[in-house]
Amino acid sequence: MPQVIFLPHKDLCPDGAVLEGESGQSVLDVALKNDIDIEHACEKVCACTTCHVIIREGFDSLEESDELEDDMLDKAWGLEPESRLGCQAIIADEDLVVEIPMYTINMVSENH
Repeated sequence: MPQVIFLPHKDLCPDGAVLEGESGQSVLDVALKNDIDIEHACEKVCACTTCHVIIREGFDSLEESDELEDDMLDKAWGLEPESRLGCQAIIADEDLVVEIPMYTINMVSENH
């Protein structure tokens, strides 16, 4: 069973976490199942960017993003080449190292 390793995040996962994931499960579902409360304003239907994550290791094992996800990611705060929406990043057979960005676009807009 692949591991999903979440790097420390000050608010959501201060100590980081090493979790078991199942092939076919989304990164977001693994996080939520283990009480890492990544925001998901659209309820996991690829209609927002609040579950934006950065796949630091294992990115190439994920299926390629589709045009809808790419369009959403273009709006994400702190976009990087290895960015994915957690609801669309489906675990294959390799371990993943995941960074949760410090902010979501919702947080950025709320603070200004």
